[in-house]
Amino acid sequence: MFDVINDAHQKIGHGGEKKTFREAQNKWANVTQEACHLFLTFCEECHKKRARKLPKSLVVKPLVSTNLMSRAQVDLINFQTMPDGDFKYIMTYLNHFMEFCILSPLMLKQAEEVASKLLKIFLTFGAPSILQSDNGQEFSCVIIAELKTCWPELKLVTGRPRHPQSQGAVERLNGVVQDKLAIWM
Repeated sequence: MFDVINDAHQKIGHGGEKKTFREAQNKWANVTQEACHLFLTFCEECHKKRARKLPKSLVVKPLVSTNLMSRAQVDLINFQTMPDGDFKYIMTYLNHFMEFCILSPLMLKQAEEVASKLLKIFLTFGAPSILQSDNGQEFSCVIIAELKTCWPELKLVTGRPRHPQSQGAVERLNGVVQDKLAIWM
């Protein structure tokens, strides 16, 4: 029964007790909720995931988006420890209104490559009114400012230094992407 629950839990990407139970029951009818609960209490990956969550006492002001292209956030995930060939970074672009994300692989953490990926997104979906990023050099370069010449209404907003909470939505997305890719790879 351990193998059945373990396979189900791995298949759904450490998705939780109820999802694991449903997935395990698809394969083995006599799996119980209690067995799944017991299994999950010993799952190291789930314990690591829970330990990374923000404390509940933290108060974050929600960002309000009024229309489809009002606000987007962009950030980079460092995958140098698990590169896919030459690709060592992933750029995450999050449209706030739709909560739609685009992931783009990057070889280097340089403004030219980030600007190229953003240009491709803007030409496909349109530029947001506000593009929010952290204070990384790859976002504050002259090349990113070149995007403003094509889209003068584009406002570039940066978060506070060493304060990932100002990038809350995209940072949560980064955590989900990292968890899923770590399981997949």
